[in-house]
This record gives sequence, structure tokens and C-alpha cells, in this order.
Amino acid sequence: MDFALTSEQRRRDEELDAAIRDRLGDNRPFAADQHFTRERWRAAAELGLTGLCLPAEHGGQALGALDTALCLETFGRACPDTGLVFGVAAHLLACAVAVRDFATDEVAARLLPRLANGEVIAANAITEDDAGSDTGALGMKAVGTRDGYRLTGEKSFSSNAPLADVFVVYAVTDPAAGFLGTTGFLVDRDLAGVEVGPPLVKAGLHGCPAGRLTLTDTLVAHDRVLGEPGQGSVIFQHSMGWERACLFAIYLGLMDVQLRSCVRHARRRRQFGSRIGDFQAVAHPIAEMRQRLDSARLLLLRACWLIDNGRNAVTETSLAKIAVSEAAIANGLAAVQVFGGSGYLAETGVEAQLRDALPSRIFSGTNEIHRTLVARGMGL
Repeated sequence: MDFALTSEQRRRDEELDAAIRDRLGDNRPFAADQHFTRERWRAAAELGLTGLCLPAEHGGQALGALDTALCLETFGRACPDTGLVFGVAAHLLACAVAVRDFATDEVAARLLPRLANGEVIAANAITEDDAGSDTGALGMKAVGTRDGYRLTGEKSFSSNAPLADVFVVYAVTDPAAGFLGTTGFLVDRDLAGVEVGPPLVKAGLHGCPAGRLTLTDTLVAHDRVLGEPGQGSVIFQHSMGWERACLFAIYLGLMDVQLRSCVRHARRRRQFGSRIGDFQAVAHPIAEMRQRLDSARLLLLRACWLIDNGRNAVTETSLAKIAVSEAAIANGLAAVQVFGGSGYLAETGVEAQLRDALPSRIFSGTNEIHRTLVARGMGL
């Protein structure tokens, strides 16, 4: 078993790291009422980040899950605006992957190149006021007609929505069919009946705008159905498998930067005549930060490897999602404590790392749901 990166992976990491720092390295975390611009989005797209795992014939890099995760870890490490990094990863994994694997050939040929080059921004729309973890309780309905489906309902939280050009929307087409009664759709922003709310004010990930999406008798053509009618739950779980395995690599990058800054601070900061790193009360929490980061990274890379090798990875992606998200929050709290008063100041960016980590236990399925999936995977 070889844990070393290949020479090609190391070269790509070094080149991508340098390019991101050059193009996006000055993107400091935004205030609560700000978010990334299309100019910043295009800069990320020009580096290939919006098309990492999309087919080469459609302008992507055709990377597998493992290499996609490695690139997103680099993105999370080199770009200070974790909100932008999150927005790009959500666009790619929750949306473009669904188009790649389930759109008709004609729609994929038209849309994937624009998703890959950043011309089109995508948003995933499934969460509703009464359907969070319980995705089987969707209230948005889709009624079939001769010309397509008419969608009506409201999504309560959709990352990228205020800037999105296309939405991957899940709606109920057959209320009596349960798991097989949900269908996925590609909904263009300019369709009649589409209304996108203003950006929601969030605790963290300010760079990524999120908003409500309301559809009122919106006609979606038959060719914009993803997969087959009733296949929506399968499509959603498929894209979430990629998201849970790959997106959380952005937090590995964030934690790597965070750990290095804590080590530097512990070496430089002096109290009671000594470096604070000489005190076990400081050194041990930093050692635990390293332990959590390395453990989470290994679990995430294993999950990606399983996906690339066509193996069932439901349990492993859940374990990775839990480990990374809880490590990111625990390390964020530890970093604030290591930095003390300065860690509480917005100007240092330490407190922003913690706020950006907080939602990671909630999105892509709450950690409580993932513990249930792990238990089921063991036969409980």
C-alpha cells in the first residue's frame, strides 16, 4: 500500500497552488452581506476548477474522484475565500456531476462545456422548509403535460442561487410512489415563473451566496429531465456521493493552512519567558489538530479511491464526511484558543475559519444522518 502522491499529482498540486495564489490569493473572507463576483468565478474557471471531473470532450479535465479531491484540497489551502471554494465545489459535484451522468446526450453536449468553463453557474435545489434531512417529504410538485412538466413550490436554501444560471431541482412527480416518486430537472433561471430570493445572511461561508428559489407553474421541457421520471432520489444520492467524498477536501486544505499558522504562532509568541509552544497546554492541542487532520484526510482519500474503483462507498463516504466536518470545527475552536484574543479578531481570519467550518456538519446530510448510514452499513 503506497500513500505517496505520484509525480503527476505532485506537479499538478504545485502548479495549481501557485496559480490559485496568483489569481485568487488576495480574496480575503467577505462580510456577511458580500459574496464572490462573476469575475472571481471566471478566474477559478480559467484554472480548470469548475470542470475538474467533467469529460475532456466537454472542456473538463476528466479527473476521477481522488484527483478531484486533491485539487479541491489545494483550492481550499491556497484561496483564503472558503466561500468561493465551496461554491465552485457545489457547482461541480452537486450539479455538474448530475448533468454529466444523467442528462440526455444532447443536453449534456450543450450544457457541460458551459459548466466546465464557468460561463454557467449551477445551483442544487432540494432543501425546503419542511424537507431537510427528510428529502422524501418534498413539497415541490411537478405535473406532467404534453410539453413537459409544470413545477410549483419553494426551495428554502440553495447555495449559489442568487448568481446561478441553472438549477438542479428535485420535485415530486408521483406522490404515491415514495422513493420512486421524485424526479430531477434542469431549470433555467430565465424560465417564466422562476423567482430567486436575495442572498441569505449566514454565519459563515460569506463568499458563497445562498437564497430561496420559488417556482410558480414553471414549464420545464421533457429533455430537461435528468435520467428517467422517478429516478430523482437515485440521482441525488449519486451526486451526493461525489460531494461527500470530494467537496470536504476543501476543509482539509483549510485545516492545513490553519495548522501551519498555529505552529508558527506557537513558535513566535512568548509568555512567561518562553515560547507558548513549549507549554503542553498549547503543544498538545496543536498535536491533536494534526491527528484529526491526518485521520480525516485518510478517510476521505479512501472514500474517493473506492468511488474511482467502482466500489460501494456509502459507509466510507459517510465516515469521511463525519470525520472531516467534526475535525474542521474542533480544529477551528482550537485555533481560536491558540491565538487567544487575536484569534477572536476578524482581521486575523482565524475566527472566519471556524465560522466557515460550522455548516459542514449540516450540509450534504447532517452528521446524525450519516451516523445512521454507518450503523445500517454494519447491519444495525
